[in-house]
Parts: sequence; structure tokens; C-alpha cells
Amino acid sequence: MVFPAYTRLPLLLSATAAVVGALSFGAPQTTRRATLAAIPAIAGAALSAAPPLPSDAATTDGGNAAAAADAKPKFRRYPQIRFIAALGDPTASSGVGCEGWGLWRDDPGPRGVYLRDYDDRIAKRGGVAPAGWTFNGDDWWVEEHGLIMSTPDDLPRRSLDRSTGDVVPYKRYVVTGDREVTTILTVHDDGRWELAKGSLYDVTHLPCRSARYTPAAFDVGANGDAVASTCVPGGADKRSFPVKPGAEMPPISGCAKQDYAVLFVLGEEA
Repeated sequence: MVFPAYTRLPLLLSATAAVVGALSFGAPQTTRRATLAAIPAIAGAALSAAPPLPSDAATTDGGNAAAAADAKPKFRRYPQIRFIAALGDPTASSGVGCEGWGLWRDDPGPRGVYLRDYDDRIAKRGGVAPAGWTFNGDDWWVEEHGLIMSTPDDLPRRSLDRSTGDVVPYKRYVVTGDREVTTILTVHDDGRWELAKGSLYDVTHLPCRSARYTPAAFDVGANGDAVASTCVPGGADKRSFPVKPGAEMPPISGCAKQDYAVLFVLGEEA
């Protein structure tokens, strides 16, 4: 996911004052992209709107104000942006299925390998990319510039209640699409998810395109017969890249494809 450098000054300036009171974020991380360096400044407005879960609410009669204040979730900023690969209805603000979502803790683009370089930089190296990650021929990811990426980790859906030491069956993240909406994403251990504001589309970073490629069940042979499919990076049409913002990733011969939305993750509940 290699992005051009750009800024959104009106959005960032309007949120700066809110940031100071809402998060103990430090100076923006110096990165190769101005957009990733600037994004943390817009997190503050979203944090003040974080909705408490039932288990977070004050339990004293009369709604003790001090207890309610203590129960308000606090968030910590990541030292660098992370990325969620999400599946769901783009118009939905809640849903199920987040047990199938992924998380890149580092930007996978700079660590990726172009499709055209697969043979020399992955296949001839025993399936290990120069950045150290291992290519899975039965399940591999590509981004909008035609870079093969590392497989994301499973998205953590549980967190530690630091006041009690108990593991709770949900986790909250600060997410944005770097457009107009920065909000709280809550994912539950049972696969449910919800956004405090906006829709999945609103927190999708449109220039980031990603898809997962797996072998199709069958392919069509020269005689029209069903034959076992071969899903390899060499089957990609390199002319299909780069992919336009918001567009679907291209099909690759012999492969089944699943497109994923990419969300920028600024931090998580402390």
C-alpha cells in the first residue's frame, strides 16, 4: 500500500484542539508519507464520542458522575499506523464476521514484492520474501500497485481490563479512512462489530485496495473440461495495476478473489 504524500489541512486543523484533551499522543511519527504522519492529529474528536459498553457503565444508584468519568474509555496511540483488512456491507455501521478480519501491524506495502518479481524475489528464495515473511501459495494477498503482501495477523478481539486483570470479550480501536470520519470500532470475541459513528465505507481508505487470492475449485481446460486450477502470481495481468481508488482488485487466472476494505488504525483502548 504505497500512497502519494498529501494532506488535509482543514480537517487536521479543526481537530487539533480536541486532540490535546482527548489523547496523550505525542508528536506525529516521522514516516515516508505525509498522510500517515498527519493522521494521528484527527483522533481526538473521535475519542470523545466513544460509547461505553454495558460493562463500562457506572453501577452505583443515581449514576455517580465520578464513577462514570472513571468508566469512560481511554485510548493510546500506536507509534505507527496499523491497518485492518475488513469484510462487510460498506453501508453498515455494525455487523458480524470480524473473526475473519486481519491486522497488519506494519505497512505491508514497503515489505511487499511486485507480481512481476515473484519468481526472482520469492520463488527462487524458497518462498521467503526479502523482508522475511513467507509466501503461502494457497492464500496470498495483493495491494493496489501489484505488490504481493504478507498475510495479516488475525485481528485481536479481546482485551485486558487493567483495573481488574480480567480478559474482556471485546476490543476497541480508533479507526479512520482519512477522509471525514474518525471513530471507535468495537470488535467482539463472538464476531460482532460496531462503529460509534459512520459506516464501514466511511472508515475505509479508498486508495488502499487489497484482495486475497486462493485457488479456484476448478478451471476450464482447453477442451472445456473442468481441471484443477493453478493460482500463481504469474497468472496476473500486470496491465491491471495500479488499481483506481475505490475500485475492485482485478481477477487473476485460476484464482478465487476476495476484496477487503482497508481501515487505518490509530490506536486502541488503553
